[in-house]
Amino acid sequence: MKKQAPLNALASYLPTGTFEQVMDFITTHKVHLTVARERKSILGDYRPPDGRGKGHRISVNGSLNKYAFLLTLLHEIAHLITFNKYADRVLSHGKEWKYEYGLILRDFVGKNLLPPDVELAVRQSMTNPGASSCADDQLMRVLRNYDNTPDTHFFIEQLPPDQLFKTKDGRVFRKGEKIRKRYRCEEVASRRIYLFSPIYEVELAS
Repeated sequence: MKKQAPLNALASYLPTGTFEQVMDFITTHKVHLTVARERKSILGDYRPPDGRGKGHRISVNGSLNKYAFLLTLLHEIAHLITFNKYADRVLSHGKEWKYEYGLILRDFVGKNLLPPDVELAVRQSMTNPGASSCADDQLMRVLRNYDNTPDTHFFIEQLPPDQLFKTKDGRVFRKGEKIRKRYRCEEVASRRIYLFSPIYEVELAS
């Protein structure tokens, strides 16, 4: 389920002081912006004009905190700008997109628009931004500080070995050893092994 966000309501989703800059992008590129319900697999998405009357379309999860919402929206705007320059001739998160995203981010740092920890993480990620804000582990850890997260929710990396945990779909796993960058975890019911990102958010299982 999605809802079109009245542009004057957009400010409530953004950090103080960023609305005008964001609106410059929205109006210049005539973006149809949609605020979506929480989606497990994506934070936001961009769709180019379809040739049948629909222009640039961007959606962002409305459940994100203001800093994550801003960075996700800027991420998608970078896709739009990249598409305008190269159409579909370049990789989705290739060097062209990384360059455009880095340029956009530079307009939002050094202006006291972001908390110091978020700004530091953004600056560190600007040289090689990930495919999403979640793809940059350190940035994700910092952004989580501004979520309204229940005390029962943790990153997998915070759990002790052999701890049972539950994913959003209700399945129960046992935390195992770390294999390179991910944790090897066993699903209790099926005994199947799955690899989890260290910053995958889970709930403790009783």
